Amino acid sequence: MEKTINLKINGTAVAVPDGTTILDAAKSVGIVIPTLCYMRKLNEIGACRVCVVEVKGARSLVASCVFPVSENMEVFTHTPKVLKSRKTTVELLLSDHDKKCLSCLRNTNCELQKLSRDLGCDEAKFGGETNAFKSDASSPYLVRDNNKCILCRRCVAMCAKVQDVAVIGANARGFKTHIGCAFGRGINDVPCVACGQCITVCPTGALTERDDSGVVSAALSDPQKTVVCGTAPSTRIGLAEEFGLPAGSNVEGKMVSALRMLGFDKVFDINATADLTIMEEGTELLNRIKNGGALPMFTSCSPGWVKYVETYYPEFIKNISSCKSPQAMFGAVVKTYYAEKNGLNPADIFTVGVMPCIAKKFERLRDGQSAAGAGIPDIDAVLTVREIARMVKRRGIDFNSLPEGRFDTPLGVASGAGFIFGATGGVMEAALRTVAEILDGKPLEKVDFKAVRGTKGIKEAVVKAGGREIRVCAASGIANAKAVLEDVKAGKARYDFIEVMTCPGGCVNGGGQPVKNAVQLNYMDIPETRAKPIYAGDAKNKIRKSHENPVVKVLYDDYFGAPNSHKAHEVLHTVYAARKKYKE
Repeated sequence: MEKTINLKINGTAVAVPDGTTILDAAKSVGIVIPTLCYMRKLNEIGACRVCVVEVKGARSLVASCVFPVSENMEVFTHTPKVLKSRKTTVELLLSDHDKKCLSCLRNTNCELQKLSRDLGCDEAKFGGETNAFKSDASSPYLVRDNNKCILCRRCVAMCAKVQDVAVIGANARGFKTHIGCAFGRGINDVPCVACGQCITVCPTGALTERDDSGVVSAALSDPQKTVVCGTAPSTRIGLAEEFGLPAGSNVEGKMVSALRMLGFDKVFDINATADLTIMEEGTELLNRIKNGGALPMFTSCSPGWVKYVETYYPEFIKNISSCKSPQAMFGAVVKTYYAEKNGLNPADIFTVGVMPCIAKKFERLRDGQSAAGAGIPDIDAVLTVREIARMVKRRGIDFNSLPEGRFDTPLGVASGAGFIFGATGGVMEAALRTVAEILDGKPLEKVDFKAVRGTKGIKEAVVKAGGREIRVCAASGIANAKAVLEDVKAGKARYDFIEVMTCPGGCVNGGGQPVKNAVQLNYMDIPETRAKPIYAGDAKNKIRKSHENPVVKVLYDDYFGAPNSHKAHEVLHTVYAARKKYKE
């Protein structure tokens, strides 16, 4: 039986399980103690000292994030002594911090800024020498500015423990300590997988996505360009949070209206090309099963995951589906089928992916992603949820008052299967709805494959269809994917089909989604909250199988002929190649 500890916090009686920290005990009775470095089960180092509290009988202030409660303990969380200590700590951080807040992408959403305001800090109290680090803008997807870094090490912990790539860490010592890559290399010169999870946990503006909104704005102003955008499944969920709406709100209609007001000529739904992905990927899986192809087959929708395999496990490249991602298929379809049908020159079409992901910025530059010919990329620019929100705000658009818009045709109708791509296990479930029905030769009685749902890091299931068993696995987060790969490599696990999402929880928790503060990161299940409206939208959709999407049927009837046809391979498939871990 679990032991209960009784204590008092600010005079209030509290009863919590043995082993609970003071931080968690205080939160259980509605008292929020500020933190900077702490992340539950990830970065419990007690280093920043912002969370200090007074404990009766203790010789000094203690770090509440790592200090366990004890019987009859008396804790005081906001005494003058505590507040003075926190204020001094933050003022010392500010003394070596680039305080250009008004031009920082994290302005008004910066944990250091909020703490400084709440504590009444004097940003100039401590003068003296300051560091002047060079920004690392070597990659096409991420920018690191160590002049805004507070050495909390949350990004380091995320990269090492959750994603298990560990390409960043603390360099140098003392006053010159900074976070970066080994030997001072740029992020583009090391085996980073471009997941952007470091950005989602950074409390300041030290880590941001490379902002491409200026490039897109220039295209929108070019009368020679037909500018079209495609929105990923989870962008319509994450975007709500950027405009003060509750997490888990679906703002699809307002998003479409906002994108039109920004000037996009066409607003398409990438859920539709997610359905197209299932047709190609599902057919490829069936062909591999029937003809002795390389199994297990891995999904190819998550570009960070594909880059990880190319870099760390090149022996598994043959196992990755050759299908382009839904974003790349969107660009390919627009610059081939759509261009031909509308008499447009593909070179004059500017395609924009609106994504929950920064790895999509890397993906658009991949070799082999050119359906319309050399020099004409499938995707011209990628904007994260955060970038789109900034563009909307700059244009003075009152997002929450917008009417409900509708996607343009032809890529404006999607199945529920396309929608659930946004959550971990969604691609797997969408594929099973089509593959199982084809193998059985009759309509499925139940289309919900709940065994692969949920935010658990690794999910397994055995699906019976067509007189055979299909062994499947869905993993999210690179550390979990690595564990699956190692089991497959060692012969400990046998699967036919494996879905991997680079980000924990899938695209709903992508590196381009709205950044949450420490309290939300530690006490809120962000992936689950954002996934709920995705499954709700699927359940309400009249079309719940990719192969029943009328748009997909028209694409095959008018253009591709059949899934995995020669034409489909030319336009919708790609190739992969082994990558060196470090550039020479």
